Amino acid sequence: MTRDEEAAIINRVLAGETNAFEALVLEHQSRVYHLTLKMTGNEEDAYDLSQEAFLKAYRTLSSFRGEAGFGSWVYRIAANLSVDFLRRQKRRGASKVISLDEPDENGRPVEIPDLAAEPQTELERKETRKAIRAGLDALPEEQKLILILRDVQDLSYQQISEALELEPGTVKSRISRARAHLARLLTESGNFSRKTSSKGKERG
Repeated sequence: MTRDEEAAIINRVLAGETNAFEALVLEHQSRVYHLTLKMTGNEEDAYDLSQEAFLKAYRTLSSFRGEAGFGSWVYRIAANLSVDFLRRQKRRGASKVISLDEPDENGRPVEIPDLAAEPQTELERKETRKAIRAGLDALPEEQKLILILRDVQDLSYQQISEALELEPGTVKSRISRARAHLARLLTESGNFSRKTSSKGKERG
């Protein structure tokens, strides 16, 4: 769906044709749900957050300026809701672990690239994913989010820039710091060598 098509639908919704909003939901619901799922690691929480994101987008649609696409806008809403959700969970003492060993929408296993040497056995692969899950869960929510957007969701720097309303240079530096932080956590836990950590930092 092009931006012009999205703009036309938004104008129809604002003019009172509320049912037209469903087309925007259908266009973007998969990406929004996958983001909330990777952030929370729980299908029910992810579904609730994705629905909340679209509901908030609908309620505040008149404030949408169209500087970025509707998809980037609702993606940012979902990202902020996910970060707030994780903060509430931490305050309540709940432990949420991101699931990286579930396949993505293309049926491929999801792994953070560039942070570890290729494991040689299935057991090592499982241990690697487990270590990365724990490392991601230990990161601040904003760092966890930006790594998921880049290394799990495979968004471009420009897409992340639009979704989070950040300058591309800021996105790159935050990704670099987040990767370095994750690599440091993994190194300190004994799961990765310092050579691996340097590699992740250099490629950030």
